[in-house]
Amino acid sequence: MTKLTIVANIIAKEDKVDLVKAELLKLIDVTRAEEGCINYDLHQDNENPAHFLFFENWTSRELWQQHMGNQHLADYMAATDGCVEQFTVNEMTQIA
Repeated sequence: MTKLTIVANIIAKEDKVDLVKAELLKLIDVTRAEEGCINYDLHQDNENPAHFLFFENWTSRELWQQHMGNQHLADYMAATDGCVEQFTVNEMTQIA
């Protein structure tokens, strides 16, 4: 089984930073309890508070994909609809 690292960048609209942050924080405990979650760490940029970054490790891509289909992520998407300027996800493999 190959560990999967996820780097997700979320950039909130300037007037929606607090709302996006609150909704992202709701994902932490429920996601950390999911099968396959090694770590699920949320960061906020010191220079640009609208920029959030998730650094995640999963035991497999399959379990990460299950996570992506969970209700709490659908709830987050609904709550932040129209509030996010940019969202990118990178699937990464540690090589050293």
